[in-house]
Formats: sequence, structure tokens, C-alpha cells
Amino acid sequence: MYKKKPTQISSKAALSKVQFICSKQEKCCSDIRKKLQDWNISADDQDEIISSLIEDKFIDESRFTNFFVRDKYRFNKWGRIKISYHLKHKQIPERIINEALEQINDQEYKENLQDLLQSKLRSLKDDDPYQLKTKMYRFAQSRGFESQLSLNLIDDLLSELK
Repeated sequence: MYKKKPTQISSKAALSKVQFICSKQEKCCSDIRKKLQDWNISADDQDEIISSLIEDKFIDESRFTNFFVRDKYRFNKWGRIKISYHLKHKQIPERIINEALEQINDQEYKENLQDLLQSKLRSLKDDDPYQLKTKMYRFAQSRGFESQLSLNLIDDLLSELK
């Protein structure tokens, strides 16, 4: 199997490459650090490059987090738990995550989950209410919605069927 040779580029070239990347799309520090590691940039140079990017406003963790939350909520229909998990995986500070998640409108969030659950219910072929509830609950959990909210909405939907 052919194995790709790790690329070795200078710190200056790496800085201009990541500046270009950051000008095209919002990135966080961990994304850029991973990219720099792939290019075999030393840890000291990585820190220097990331500091430069932050100073020049190419990277802004809170701006990145706000975009991430908005996109994953609106387009991917993710719940707060899944969004938070992915942001923590990107090493975003808890305070920034919480501030971004607070921007989600609670009523819209609930309606969004209700629409997802109604759609899922239409696709299920089961007649057993327990099986329906279990499948819908697992679906809501996989989307990252809170347990209690999911259970309340599922109970409401299933009571309407009776």
C-alpha cells in the first residue's frame, strides 16, 4: 500500500496557508493545530502561528462557535447536547459554548424537535406504543436533544394517536 509522505513546509509558508484557509472558512484553534501537525510544524512554531492568527483576527473562537451552533442547529437539526459535545471535542471553552447555545430560541428548539419526531413517527411501521416510544426516544437522543424534553414531546405525540 502506498503511504503518502508527510509534507514538510516552512513556518512562514504554513502561516500564509492557514491565513488563506481561515479567510475562506471559520476555523477554531484545534482545527488549525491539527493542520499544522499534519504539516510537521514544531510545537513552538504552531503556538506562534496560532497566536498570530488570533491577533490578526483570522481565528476567533467565539465567532467560530456562534457559526457552528447556528449551522448545526438550523441545517443539521442537532440538539444542544450534540452541538456541545462536538465543540468540546474541538477544545472550545465551556463558557463560549454556553454563550452560543443560549442564542437558540427555546420555543423554536422545541418546535424543531417536535417536527423531527412527527417526521420520524410517520416513517415508523410499528404498532406497539412501547416500541414506537423507544425508537423515537433513541432517534431524539442520536440528534442530541435533552432526555426530558424528548420524552415529554414523544408522550404528547403518542397520546394524540390514541
